[in-house]
Amino acid sequence: MVTVMAPPESAVKPWKPGPQKRYVLRGANVVDTMSGSVRRNCTVKLAGGKIASITDGDEDDVAEDATIIDVTGKYLCPGLIDSHVHLCAVTGEKDLGKLFNLDSTMAAMRVPYTCLQMLRRGFTTIRDCGGCPLALKEAVEDMVLQGPRIFRAGLAISQTGGHADLRGPYDHTQCCGGTISALGRVCDGVPECIRGTREELRTGADFIKIMGGGGVASPTDKLENIQFTPEEVRAITTVARNNGTYVTAHAYTPQAIRQAVDNGVMGIEHGNLIDPETAKYMAAKGVYLTPTLITYSAMNSPEFKSFLPPESAEKNVQVLDAGVKSLKMAFDAGVNICFGTDLLGPMGILQTHEFALRSQVLSADALLKSATVTPAKMMKQEEKLGQIAPGFVADILILNANPLENIKIFDAPDEHLLAVLKEGRVHVSRWSKLPEDVLKRQSFIE
Repeated sequence: MVTVMAPPESAVKPWKPGPQKRYVLRGANVVDTMSGSVRRNCTVKLAGGKIASITDGDEDDVAEDATIIDVTGKYLCPGLIDSHVHLCAVTGEKDLGKLFNLDSTMAAMRVPYTCLQMLRRGFTTIRDCGGCPLALKEAVEDMVLQGPRIFRAGLAISQTGGHADLRGPYDHTQCCGGTISALGRVCDGVPECIRGTREELRTGADFIKIMGGGGVASPTDKLENIQFTPEEVRAITTVARNNGTYVTAHAYTPQAIRQAVDNGVMGIEHGNLIDPETAKYMAAKGVYLTPTLITYSAMNSPEFKSFLPPESAEKNVQVLDAGVKSLKMAFDAGVNICFGTDLLGPMGILQTHEFALRSQVLSADALLKSATVTPAKMMKQEEKLGQIAPGFVADILILNANPLENIKIFDAPDEHLLAVLKEGRVHVSRWSKLPEDVLKRQSFIE
């Protein structure tokens, strides 16, 4: 009788690195994102991908196999969270039309580059609001490719003629009830909305995204349009709630926001045309708002002026002018605000510039909280992500300046972001004291 042995893990998945190293970071200035303060001269121990302990001053009780790094004068900040991205809207195309018509296999070949660039900017977690396949999320988790951890909506759910229906007015092909683009599926009526939502959850969606109002990039819907009926929205939110998750809605106007929130939606994306009464209403309901100011600024810039078709460029100007005012309005009302960018294609290089735009009306500590603590709570990860604290995942940025004194340092990662640790591994390093440890180093033959 022949005994068949199972192959070792190293043969089945040879790309996977070994266990995380133990790190001891001495002399650290730890940025407390909850209080907006800095805890100075600490020893931070990392083990098993988590933060094992934080103590004041030097700590002599160090494991023999630990790697000790002197970070005196440096600042440790939690990894950043971008709560509105579209990973599959990859760079490489000059305009929106070519991007939306890009072959899916070609797009998939470019995604690893996009993921790594986000890590290099300090984003260790992202929330994909339409288009990211489950295989991509699992590839990052399995470390086939390096990128931020992903929380995904799967395909966004849209009505016919809604923001994810990219057919022009002369396109009469029938697509209702099925996938019509890389970003969304069309559903009409309660039964289709229920089935579409269940299908996204079946295929691994962490949350549900609906198109609750008109959008800039879609060709046939006006910004002031309210999309779906109350019954359709309630059907979607009921299915999501029954599955232990939530629904977020693309919406600009007070009318679209109110219909969404009235019927169980817990998140609003964009919200540029909000009014004070609706902002107070959202705050009272505990709804999360994710503005995406940089995408409108980018699409209106000379560098990307030709990215949008004329009908979309006109709508873009409407929401651009209201963006910063709506952010301040929501913050003053006490709305839970998350950091998001929504950049498509080549504009992804501007991801960190959202900090500079928001800094016109938000303090550094409020802005940093919107990119750490608040989105972690929205995604029910407040006990794991968004803080440097014992027991939390070791997602850590090592900076050479204090972000609470100047939040714009995130706009210049090549100058200020020394290293990016995700789950206790050094994925990115611009610092000679701390080499990257994700990929195995090759030994020299000669």
